[in-house]
Amino acid sequence: MTDTTPPNQERRQAEEEADIVSRHLPPGYTAEPDAVTANASHASDSTPDVTSSPDPQDSLRLQGGDIHRELFKIGARAKLSQRSATFAHPNVRSSSLFRPRDQISASEQRAPGGFRRQFIQQKQSRLNAATAPVTRDFVSFLALYGNFAGEDLAESEDASLATTEDEEDVPATETRPLLGRRKSSRRPIPPGNAGTTKSFFTLLKAFIGTGIMFLPKAFKNGGILFSSITLVTVSLLSCLSFHLLLLCRRRYGGGYGELGAAIGGSRLRSLILSSIALSQIGFVCSGVIFIAQNLRSFLNAVSPGPTIGIGTKSLIAMQLIVLIPLALIRDISRLGPAAMLADVFIFIGLFYIWYYDISTLATSGLHPSVELFNPRDFTLTIGSAIFTFEGIGLILPIQSSMAEPGKFPRLLYIVMIIITIIFTSVGALCYATFGHRTRVEIISNYPQTSKLVNAVQFLYSIAVLVGTPVQLFPATRIIETKIFGDRDSGKKSPATKWKKNAFRTAITVLCGLISIVGASDLDKFVALIGAFACVPLVYIYPAFLHYKGVARSPWVKAGDLFLCVIGLAAMIYSTAVTVSTWIRE
Repeated sequence: MTDTTPPNQERRQAEEEADIVSRHLPPGYTAEPDAVTANASHASDSTPDVTSSPDPQDSLRLQGGDIHRELFKIGARAKLSQRSATFAHPNVRSSSLFRPRDQISASEQRAPGGFRRQFIQQKQSRLNAATAPVTRDFVSFLALYGNFAGEDLAESEDASLATTEDEEDVPATETRPLLGRRKSSRRPIPPGNAGTTKSFFTLLKAFIGTGIMFLPKAFKNGGILFSSITLVTVSLLSCLSFHLLLLCRRRYGGGYGELGAAIGGSRLRSLILSSIALSQIGFVCSGVIFIAQNLRSFLNAVSPGPTIGIGTKSLIAMQLIVLIPLALIRDISRLGPAAMLADVFIFIGLFYIWYYDISTLATSGLHPSVELFNPRDFTLTIGSAIFTFEGIGLILPIQSSMAEPGKFPRLLYIVMIIITIIFTSVGALCYATFGHRTRVEIISNYPQTSKLVNAVQFLYSIAVLVGTPVQLFPATRIIETKIFGDRDSGKKSPATKWKKNAFRTAITVLCGLISIVGASDLDKFVALIGAFACVPLVYIYPAFLHYKGVARSPWVKAGDLFLCVIGLAAMIYSTAVTVSTWIRE
């Protein structure tokens, strides 16, 4: 009894393979039966002109056309009707072109010594894994090295990855490569090799950032009981959304935006990427405001006079001097050491907060102004909680980096339990310690005469500052690719490079201006970003993608629609209340 593949799935795979191969073939040629064949006027031409005829030309007219005919037939087979495809050609998967290297055909196995040869080939492939190819067949090789998914935001200015003008001007001869060097500026993706431990800490760092510092004020806005319940509820709903997104990834593959394109079309992909860019800009602006306010408190504490004459707006402008040069960096891996240093500083600050709060509560007890529920500002807590848990943009990349992606869901749920405990403990302990005196920049609540507090305050500000370019990078690349295209490299054109530099400078300055506007009420600004930009990414889009692309049961579809409605209602209500509260005050 043989395994069979559903016809629709097999045809979809054939179309995907045809699309991958077609990117590496010269345009205007095909192996379809109705292609324009060679005629007398072109019979003597060494290079046929495809621009003179609107119809596709027969690939046999190319030099060596009979040799690479099978490559063009891949696309022609995918375009056949279902009945024609059934009788016109054998199964694509059975072709030797797609057969793994360590397998031989049945006729070869029946030849004398056939089984022995297959055994030796399999044994050699296992012993020589270091030199074995990453991919098992030709189309997989093209898919991995020729085209990365739509969320490949890494930019390469390497000239070796782009076709040069001199190469394009070389006339077609027998010595000229048939395909040339590929024009894609996308770099190859190394196979996942991260272990479970490394992925665990990567996930932990992905969720623990600047948002945790806004939780104490969020607990003051909602009350200690309501805020704790809200954090746990947001955590459970986020886990559900992550699970739905991983199910979509299992069926369709690719990144977040590519899932939107595969299930909902190019418009949904653009909408998802726009939400990612908007949320990242919001994170950057919140971080810039936090740095300015924290540094101002630090300078007031260490200055000999009562206060300093530098305001929050001036400190925001001063940060641009550092952020603009960092925003011009093309390779995000160069920002890795800075991001790692930022994580170390953040964890130092968290350990101090836990130590001081627990020791204070043990000696002085709960602050008398602590409320279980605050009916005046509780809606701000919802947006701040969603802002804190917004790590969905890194879920799929971390899963791809794992050597065993099947272990990722369990690892993700463990990390979500841990960070929920961390977030709830920080928010509840700080609010229980300081009560109504809890500030947005929570470190300012601690004794400003302590050198340790001053050091933590300064290091935490530096940590957020050096991590800001990493957060801005995805938004910059998404918008930049939309404006300039992903093939327009500044390596070949200095004018293009300076245009991109000017654009990145403008984006950074825009973040500074937004930060100045939102500096008056940081907690409301954070709640607005969480409600308007993060809710669609975490709750609406994953549920919609699962509803349209994966769900089959009526009950499952009803659950997806319910989550979409809940997310949409939370976004509209929280955004409206936050804006009205901001305007009223």
